[in-house]
Amino acid sequence: MLLQPVGIIRNAVQEPFLVAGRDGISMREELDTSRDRIKSAKEAISEIIIDESRIELLEGIEEYSHVTVLYWGHRVPEESRAVNRVHPMGRRDIPLTGIFSTCSPARPNPVLATVVQLHARRGNVLEVTGLDAVDESPLIDIKPYVPTHYPQTDVRIPAWMAGLMQDIAEQRR
Repeated sequence: MLLQPVGIIRNAVQEPFLVAGRDGISMREELDTSRDRIKSAKEAISEIIIDESRIELLEGIEEYSHVTVLYWGHRVPEESRAVNRVHPMGRRDIPLTGIFSTCSPARPNPVLATVVQLHARRGNVLEVTGLDAVDESPLIDIKPYVPTHYPQTDVRIPAWMAGLMQDIAEQRR
């Protein structure tokens, strides 16, 4: 399998918020500082720059309010790709959980995804908010966010994830 980047992400995030290593993940800074930095990163304008030779890929994209961005976690160290379980978000108060049950960047293949708000398109550049990728992350793909493609009912998540989502919602207030 061969993945070829179709562009690059540009933003102010210079280091991952989570440190991935052989023993799992941990927050780079204390919890409150990390939360503030993540919130700032998600509110800031990021640029997704598509290779000039692939500009036709963007045709019609500005008709969407949101897009799903898939990118490569290029700053995830090789040794963390062998990690099977982590404390989500590096929080020791949450039990060890299998990687495929988390949004951890420490993965066998660090393909990361997030939904962002699309604000503008300037030629081969998309201006978005909600993207906390590290600067210069290789862009793998973009897909339009279509809410009806995702389940709206009977969605179940573990209690620890609901708690994390509540923490995030409280920090946004």
